[in-house]
Amino acid sequence: MELQFSEESTLREVRGRFGERASVFLQMTDALTDRTCAIVIEPEDAGLTTGNLVDKYLRACAVDEMVELGRMSATSAQALLALQDSSYALTDSGELTHPIPNSSILQSGRALNRAEVPRAARVMADGVAIELIALMLDRGPAGYDRNWAGFHRRKWSRQRSIFEAFVADSIALAHPASEREKILALESRDDRVELIRSLALRIWRADFENYSRYTGDRLRYKTGDETVINISEGRGGICSEKVQALKFLTDNLGIESSYVLSGPNIPDPPPEDALRQILDTFDYSFSKRHMRYWQHVALVYDLDGVELLVDATNGNIPFLFEQGNAADEYLGYSNKKPLPVRMAEVREDFYYHRTDQGLVEDLYYAMENFVPEIDLVQVFDNELGLYIDESVFVTPVVYEDEQEYESIRGQYAEACIPERLTLEASPSWSLDSPLGQDLRDRAPDAAGAILDSQDHLLARYDHFEGVGHQAGLILIGLRKNLKPTVW
Repeated sequence: MELQFSEESTLREVRGRFGERASVFLQMTDALTDRTCAIVIEPEDAGLTTGNLVDKYLRACAVDEMVELGRMSATSAQALLALQDSSYALTDSGELTHPIPNSSILQSGRALNRAEVPRAARVMADGVAIELIALMLDRGPAGYDRNWAGFHRRKWSRQRSIFEAFVADSIALAHPASEREKILALESRDDRVELIRSLALRIWRADFENYSRYTGDRLRYKTGDETVINISEGRGGICSEKVQALKFLTDNLGIESSYVLSGPNIPDPPPEDALRQILDTFDYSFSKRHMRYWQHVALVYDLDGVELLVDATNGNIPFLFEQGNAADEYLGYSNKKPLPVRMAEVREDFYYHRTDQGLVEDLYYAMENFVPEIDLVQVFDNELGLYIDESVFVTPVVYEDEQEYESIRGQYAEACIPERLTLEASPSWSLDSPLGQDLRDRAPDAAGAILDSQDHLLARYDHFEGVGHQAGLILIGLRKNLKPTVW
């Protein structure tokens, strides 16, 4: 059996800590996200049935204890917890119940009966022979099966102290000490409004970025809790991730919200049947006009009968925090008010739409699970690049030869001319330019993360598009010049 590099390195890390006793490993991989964990199991457990083996080492695994004993790496522990959250049905309180219906456990592409004993293979890890039971957990046929309330509650309970600290810190950044305790008590509508405002502002101010998909944990698409943690560590997310982060926090604080969809130049209500068909079939033929409706998402809160519309995404989308009649101007269908935005070189009007909540929840689930190249889609297809702030847009240019590079560079140069924007393009992965130096001075951590993104981004691109690509960087200055500058 041949192991992927990431899987072999996980095994090597565990075996390095556990020593010669690490002779039998269980490896479990999520078929949808490729998240993989490897655990040293008791040798006698190699004879357990598939059902009993997974129940013991996935459902009932004492993760912290296994890491402390050296039987699992920290990386594998994180993956195992994600597998737990996605492989079992959840109660509203976040407790695991039974395996998700229609899911299956595969070995070498064949579905195993839970009463069947899986096969162990002898493999080499770091030059040492080990016994490996490799299982694939496939929940694809289960479709959009998730109790979102239980999912968010489970995530909150697991790392409650981190999220409570994030809430407290967000209030401290926005309010004097004399007001913080009152806001946290949430005794009045005004308290809830100020809490939402504090959280939304902190999320809005965090980096609008895709570089996290290619650095650190390299998560292809972050859930709400993962985005909160990413922000707390000094990074950020894109619009849909930031919205999910805000909803995750306020849901767990007892403040309910609803999603609204948004997109440019679409004042009509969303075609929900057409959007549902796309999610059910993944047939994108002739669907581009419909998909504009989920280019963006925001939240609406109903606080004592008065609605609050919040868009905390940034990426040069203004901070939107409107209540009552002001919110109605954006949400109504009579003379709907748009929000003017310019995320990068293109100016647009965004229109907000009420919609079926299950539709947006399933859209989130699809991005997280059913689109294997979602990290590349966000960077290239959705044209969000690696980083956007008020001064610069940074995006990769991936090409096979000089002719292709010049063609792509020319398209960006042409788009910058009517807006009188500065373009700096390099066929190499470099920030050695005036805009690049300014970014390194203003946001050194973001600049460093962008530079660190190259290897994994190219590996992912080559995986889907074939080997042999090179990558450079394009920077667009978002402050107008008297005449456009090409560097």
